[in-house]
Amino acid sequence: MRLFYTFTLLSLSLIFFGCSNESPKSSKKSQAILEMKRATDFHSFSKPDEAIIDHLEWDAIVNFDSRSIEATATYSITSSKDAERIILDIRELNILNVQVDGRDASYEIGEERPFIGSPLSININPDSKEISINYSTQPGADAFLWVEGENPFLFTQSQAILARTWLPCQDSPGVRFTYNAMVKVPPNLMALMSAENPTTKNDQGYYEFKMDQPIPSYLMALAVGDVEFRSVGEHTGVYATPDLIDAAEYEFSEMEDLLVAAEALYGKYRWERYDLLVLPAAFPFGGMENPRLTFATPTIIAGDRSLVSLVAHELAHSWSGNLVTNSTWDDFWLNEGFTVYFEQRIMEAVYGREISEMLACLSYQGLVEEVDVIMDLNPNDTHLRLHLKDRNPDDGMTAIAYDKGYMFLRMLEETVGREEFDVFLKNYFSKHAFQIMDTDNFIEYLNINLLTTKELQEQAKADEWIDGKGLPSNCPVVKSQRIEDVDKAVADWSNGLISSEELDWENWLYQERYRFLTNLGEDVTLAQITELNELYSISSTGNNEILFAWLEQAIRKQHTQSYDRLETFLINVGRRKFLTPLYRAMIETDQLEMAMDIYYNKARKNYHSVATATMDELLPKE
Repeated sequence: MRLFYTFTLLSLSLIFFGCSNESPKSSKKSQAILEMKRATDFHSFSKPDEAIIDHLEWDAIVNFDSRSIEATATYSITSSKDAERIILDIRELNILNVQVDGRDASYEIGEERPFIGSPLSININPDSKEISINYSTQPGADAFLWVEGENPFLFTQSQAILARTWLPCQDSPGVRFTYNAMVKVPPNLMALMSAENPTTKNDQGYYEFKMDQPIPSYLMALAVGDVEFRSVGEHTGVYATPDLIDAAEYEFSEMEDLLVAAEALYGKYRWERYDLLVLPAAFPFGGMENPRLTFATPTIIAGDRSLVSLVAHELAHSWSGNLVTNSTWDDFWLNEGFTVYFEQRIMEAVYGREISEMLACLSYQGLVEEVDVIMDLNPNDTHLRLHLKDRNPDDGMTAIAYDKGYMFLRMLEETVGREEFDVFLKNYFSKHAFQIMDTDNFIEYLNINLLTTKELQEQAKADEWIDGKGLPSNCPVVKSQRIEDVDKAVADWSNGLISSEELDWENWLYQERYRFLTNLGEDVTLAQITELNELYSISSTGNNEILFAWLEQAIRKQHTQSYDRLETFLINVGRRKFLTPLYRAMIETDQLEMAMDIYYNKARKNYHSVATATMDELLPKE
């Protein structure tokens, strides 16, 4: 199928296939990747030890009217000496034609499994070099959110296993590939990907992309919308819609400082540029670390740069996750625990230890609370090594991987000393760049290169962290005098020892205000929080983290004056971190009818599938 009518078939062939022959050096590298030992990925049908994808050429048309993409995905592949097939993962895709080395090929689509999809098995032989799949996506593909209206917008969210809903691929974090793409969109919109990106629109509405560094499929990303670009540093910039671009430029103007600080800690940034795209508020996460182009929620635009720790987190993923990638979703802590640790170090380097320790205190509080909840449901889910076979890998996206992982690394730092630990981490990222890592191999590497004596290994208790329940006895103690002062203020105010006027609210930083609101107990009355809001106008704050914390308290204390703001927030913001506690609070305070009305009648249509999957389970219709 010809998707770009302004190009001849010959020019497309030159662009897409003219450099497909591998050099002897690249062939040896591909063979080594094919033969490498890798952990079993229970969430992918692919068998990369038989045949593996190396490079993708993607040619696509984005159609907002049908809410679908028509595309051809052409892969260079490496096959084993006895290969008979290559298996790709698909879900919600219409497969129209398959070719192998330019000839029509036979293929089979296997039985569909819940949330995993189906295997697409293509017949090949050991000499096969290329497969090409002509296909289209479904309007309801789970990776997509189509924002309709005067300002149409499309964005994808591929993590954990949603890439297969818009691209036939070996959808495992243990398989990496490079890619080029050509994407046709309406002329008034700009296309962006996790690759080299344009900074201005063109008249034809087609865009070319190149990603020379190999990435796993969950880092494939596409966004299409009316966006503008602003540079904020030599290697950094922001994209946003015209109504948000000025605010985004201001909010993220310190991105270059964060990048410089990160490089000083753990080595050169390997992705050339670090840009950020502000997505519609329906984006289900705070941010997504798509290489070269972080996707971010507009809820972190606070007007005072107080929420830039999220940018530090996504930037840190350029090393932990994007550069060295968890082999399977059971090893998710290797992505997120490392990233939270690195995020804290970046924040300390740029904004000081006092700020980073307040953030660490908030993380620790959230971890303790989540451990308590999970221990009642499934204690094994408090292991760092996850157990996600036959489960949706999204089940592993909890504070365990993030904050227990962070605490493990912080414990290692405190055990051996920061200087030695920094050398270890820098070498780890360098040695394993553009490679995958599983938990067992990491522990082996840790014992050889850091915990080099039996005494250190016994002191670290790595087995208790990796495969033990809850938090081990050597979990670090995080202290912050400012947080302790806030905790005292909470207790004194709750007990009537100090008045609302005596709180230092106006001088508190975001972290302190958030801590105060999230630590209010059941003994706090409606009259108290009403007075607090009248004095400090908390329900009108522009900081969405503080607003979220306030709205949860408003639900629990039934501060009905805040319910209009609550409804507006839930209708317009699709960030799952906010949605789950707010809807749960309504359930737990006998306000289920309000929750059901807001969700099903007003809000659900605005959410991404990542969010609706969680909310549907929390708020079943029957």
